[in-house]
Amino acid sequence: MSGKYPITWELDTIYPGGSSSAAFKEELAGTERDIEALIQSLGEAAATGSSAGTEQSPDAKFQIQALLTAWTEAVQSITLRLREADSFVGCLMAQNMKDTAANGLNDRVKTISARMLGALTKFDAQLVAVPDDIWQSWLAEGPAGPSAFALAERRAAAKEKLSPELEELAGDLAVDGYHGWGELYNTIVSRAKFQVTEADGTSRVLSAGQMHNRLFDSDRAVREAAMAEWEREWSDLGELTVDSLNRLAGFRLKLYGHRNWTNVLKEPLAINRMSEATLNAMWAAVEEGKPDLVRYMERKAKLLGVPKLDWHDVEAPIGNATKTVPYDEAATFIVDRFRQFSPDMADFSEMAFRDGWIEAEDRAGKRPGGFCTSLPKSEQTRIFMTYSGTASNVSTLAHELGHAYHQHVMNDLPPLAQDYAMNVAETASTFAEMLVSDAAVKLAEDQDEKLALLEDKVQRAVAFFMNIHARFLFETRFYAKRKEGLVTAEELSELMAAAQREAFSDQLGTVHPSFWASKLHFYLTDVPFYNFPYTFGFLFSSGIYARAQREGQAFAERYVALLRDTGRMTVEELAKKHLGVDLEQPDFWREAVALTKADIEQFLAMTE
Repeated sequence: MSGKYPITWELDTIYPGGSSSAAFKEELAGTERDIEALIQSLGEAAATGSSAGTEQSPDAKFQIQALLTAWTEAVQSITLRLREADSFVGCLMAQNMKDTAANGLNDRVKTISARMLGALTKFDAQLVAVPDDIWQSWLAEGPAGPSAFALAERRAAAKEKLSPELEELAGDLAVDGYHGWGELYNTIVSRAKFQVTEADGTSRVLSAGQMHNRLFDSDRAVREAAMAEWEREWSDLGELTVDSLNRLAGFRLKLYGHRNWTNVLKEPLAINRMSEATLNAMWAAVEEGKPDLVRYMERKAKLLGVPKLDWHDVEAPIGNATKTVPYDEAATFIVDRFRQFSPDMADFSEMAFRDGWIEAEDRAGKRPGGFCTSLPKSEQTRIFMTYSGTASNVSTLAHELGHAYHQHVMNDLPPLAQDYAMNVAETASTFAEMLVSDAAVKLAEDQDEKLALLEDKVQRAVAFFMNIHARFLFETRFYAKRKEGLVTAEELSELMAAAQREAFSDQLGTVHPSFWASKLHFYLTDVPFYNFPYTFGFLFSSGIYARAQREGQAFAERYVALLRDTGRMTVEELAKKHLGVDLEQPDFWREAVALTKADIEQFLAMTE
């Protein structure tokens, strides 16, 4: 401990002993036993038809509802422990990448989780088998109440899929097929080699991670050379990634076809609990707001002395935020900003700093990046990052504390009611980041620092309104073309270049045609269309932030109520109940998009 707050986290209160924890291994063994017992009970019911009987006597109804209650309690208990286990091993691996025992535990947790997925398929089949009248009375009168939305959602989704046997078969085959093609990306990126020539004339070979950092260098000549090499290598690797992307899309389309799903957006929209009308209203508002971003991009091009921004210029730094912020100072600043909105949020964050919930030490052996992970059984969270005192680090801390607070206010809910989707997962984190970044801009005394902080805010809007939109346009058009057969690497690059030019309102000089090959998000198999939820989360939190600005601390209780409902209603219901707005109409989205305009006006004034 170097100051007021510890800079390394504390994990022994979760399971003592780290990767050699006997308590953790005992927990996993108990979870495995409970999964097998659940599978056996579900199998016996399927064999006897005890949850689907047509006899409507009071005894039969009672028996069916008793089974539903027992299964649901088992599912909730196992889910809670598996989430805890997955988070715990994630922390162990992140804090020490050479912890081979932690890697072994991770493999075991993944194996147990896969077994649980099989159990859930059987559970869903039993939910479907229950007669409607018994189901409705159980939801209304039984102990399922707080989890009713998630259970009804599971039942409705199961009805739209194949038979349980075929879904289980598809899942088993996907491990070495569908998911295998997704994992191929990691193999390809690990072999990527980028040649660079340093200022002293020496040559070096860099990894993808090292090379990616050069794309954001403050020296335009360095960025330009890095971008050319980045594009060259990914164009070459595209000969391999094109197979992976085609097979992933092909698997999805085949499975959707067997389920009689005609809209490729059906699954991602269902995962995010939102309608296509909401998605279209959001993108319409984004398009209306792009002219303001065009003004910003034109000014930035002028400042850089170029006719139009090239791809590598978009996120290039303007201004110079060189101030180093000590960790304790950052913690105090964040807590103070939170307190102006919500004393409860501030008290929670101060506790997280004080009790060692944050791993922030800058040391060798840690995994790169940052995250917040929930330990719902312990009713705790842990935040991981490497803190070096930059303004970006302060924003990251605030962002992750927003995630942690989201989990904190949901801890007393059943596990199924805590399961919120990706599009609202970023609500609390982005909101918390806005509280801090807005204050940082206003309080910055040095003009260069103020400009750098302000531009960082505007760049986020560019990313969510333009970059993410380009990915959405590309992926939508790729799937339409993939239905006709395999798509070549050249065709994918043409689709990507066209999507970038359109999404960036034709404000780019050179684009990044091989972006489809380099971007991990296109190869993730757990979430299709890993793009539009980011824009939703940014704008939804922006709209909430606008209300918080108007109402101050009076909004804090409503904010907590909204967060608590994120796992138990659609986003349209959530917005209607807590904000009084219709997400399927563009008004709310226009209001959220307009918040960026003030930042752009300030940027233009400062760079006149």
